[in-house]
Amino acid sequence: MTEHIDEIAPHEALARQADGALLIDVREDDERAGGMPAGAVGIPLAQVAARIAAVEPHRDREILAICASGKRSLRAVQTLRELGYGRLASVTGGFLRWNMDGLPLADGGLGADALERYSRHLLLPEVGAAGQVRLAKSRIALIGAGGLGSPAAFYLAAAGVGRLTLIDDDHVDKSNLQRQILHTDARIGMAKTESARIALAALNPAVELRTHETRLTAENVEDLIRGHDVVIDGADNFPTRYLLSAACRQLKIPLVYAAVHRFTGQVSVFDARAAGSPCYRCLFPEPPAAVDAPNCAEAGVLGVLPGMMGMLQATEAIKLVLGLGAPLVGRLLCYDALAATFRELRLPRDPHCPGCGEQAVFGGYADIAQICASA
Repeated sequence: MTEHIDEIAPHEALARQADGALLIDVREDDERAGGMPAGAVGIPLAQVAARIAAVEPHRDREILAICASGKRSLRAVQTLRELGYGRLASVTGGFLRWNMDGLPLADGGLGADALERYSRHLLLPEVGAAGQVRLAKSRIALIGAGGLGSPAAFYLAAAGVGRLTLIDDDHVDKSNLQRQILHTDARIGMAKTESARIALAALNPAVELRTHETRLTAENVEDLIRGHDVVIDGADNFPTRYLLSAACRQLKIPLVYAAVHRFTGQVSVFDARAAGSPCYRCLFPEPPAAVDAPNCAEAGVLGVLPGMMGMLQATEAIKLVLGLGAPLVGRLLCYDALAATFRELRLPRDPHCPGCGEQAVFGGYADIAQICASA
């Protein structure tokens, strides 16, 4: 008959820790990446027998075992008992209950709110606790809080990105509301950055939101995007896109691009860190004439279309942060809303590109701004 194993609640385990007991967390390394009890020592269950003597050679010290829910910790106690340790207990409810009870966590872990909020992410082995922690530490800059920026910002905030920087100099207009879902009728006339901040803070107060009510220029582009892990291009004009492309290339920050026109949209990723990645000017070496590239105010746009493209941008940004899948580097994904079709085009790096080609010379952002001004 199996000998009785003492089981204690997390609060009792915390008290015994304070009195000198050793708490070992027997979950796997990737599970503990999402957080562990303060002061605990991590030893995966399969390694308890081999490693416990190095952690605690004295068999008369009290040892408490904790896992995710309280099952593996029972097996850990049984293993320790067979090794001659005599003062043992298993923590009932495991780390889940420890967290829900609001007990102290080691630095860098997920708290109870995050475990509940991101529970569907945590169920994905490709994301899990470790991935959620990476998202929480990530910094993403979003240029434009309009049609593309609205869905991208909403989903990045919902996903638990640590810091979102919103850059836009425009104010909310009634004509925006057909597609720019960050904003509401009550906030017409408000700066888009402030309107966006209100909406995103209401969705996820844990996200750090930084706003810059300014236009991207040659003078400020590097200062505004430096230090971010990913930049999302939600702009609606060529000067901003050319500046972004150049700055992201200089600072080696991945740039997630999208554009919409009437019933069609396109999205790609330009990543200067990736060998052979094209840049924006491989796609548009020189800015087209205004008559050849009318904006939404001139040509119109189906309201849901920016939503499709913005969500794809958010997806690519999350993939880049987590290192998942195959980002759209060297590929241009095109969507036709009327035909309900996606088409992927190869977008190789142009060896003669004025932005990233073999003979390209970076002359500064003022020169790039001048190219667009003279187009």
